[in-house]
Formats: sequence, structure tokens, C-alpha cells
Amino acid sequence: MKIAILNGSPRIGNTAAMVNAFAEGAKEAGHEVDILHVGKMKISGCLACEYCHSKGEGKCVQKDDMEKVMPAYKEADMIVYASPIYYFAMTAQLSAAIQRMYAIGKPEKATKAALLLSSASPNPFDSAIAAYKATAALSGMENVGIITAAGDENGSEVKMGEIRDFAKAL
Repeated sequence: MKIAILNGSPRIGNTAAMVNAFAEGAKEAGHEVDILHVGKMKISGCLACEYCHSKGEGKCVQKDDMEKVMPAYKEADMIVYASPIYYFAMTAQLSAAIQRMYAIGKPEKATKAALLLSSASPNPFDSAIAAYKATAALSGMENVGIITAAGDENGSEVKMGEIRDFAKAL
């Protein structure tokens, strides 16, 4: 299975550790994994101009780093969204990468999705999880799991082991 991980973190930290643990487990199970560091990319939000649907044949009028992400939406069998929580939501960069999927409607091959979230605060995850579940459902992807890490769980070997085991079992 080809897995694309969209890492919304703009820095190295707890989310990166979660992404790396997931990638290790998935690769151990024989899956192909691509990590896209969307948190460090320049991706603008959707303009709702409808160019992609009227003249662009699925291509966005904006020319930015989303052009690096779109192949993952077209080729991956599974999409994993990963983000730290900033004010109860995924990062703006990851949100923009999700919104810009509008150009193609939904991932072309992906039938599965997962979510990895980290936060220093306890339980700020509800709105990000709701957004992810709605995106997965609208895109026709099965939610195969959500893993959160809060406070001391971040970077802990127990949590990283849980993530590796989850990815191995896919």
C-alpha cells in the first residue's frame, strides 16, 4: 500500500516524532511511505474561484507548493494527516492542503485515512477530529484510526510504540 503522510507541523517536535514512528511501522509492514512536510510549504487557501472545475480540468489556478502535494492525493492508497493543535485546530498549512483537495474533488485512489494529533494541553482535539472525520467521509475514505498525544504522552516511548504498532497492523 502506498501511504502519503501530510505533516502539518512547521517545526521539528512532537508531531514529527509521531510521523516518524508511523512511517517506521508502516515501512516495517512493507508499505511505501511518502512524508510531505506541508507545514513548511507555502500553500494558500482555496479561492473558491472555480477555475479548477470550469477551465482548469482539476488544476488549481494558484501556483504554489500544493503542486507538490497533489500527486499524493492522486497516487496514494491511504492519506495520513498529522498536526499539532493550535487553538483547537490543525495548522493552517494542513487545513489549506485539505481545502485545496477541492480541485480534484477527492483523492483518486485513497480508500483509507488516519489522523495523528499532538498537543501540550489536555483534550483540545475535538474540533480537529470533527474536521478530519467530515473530510474523510466526504472523500469516501475509511477512517482507520485516530491517535492523539497530549502533555507527557508526547514523545514517550509508550505512545511511539502504540503508533508504530498501529501502522504495522495496516
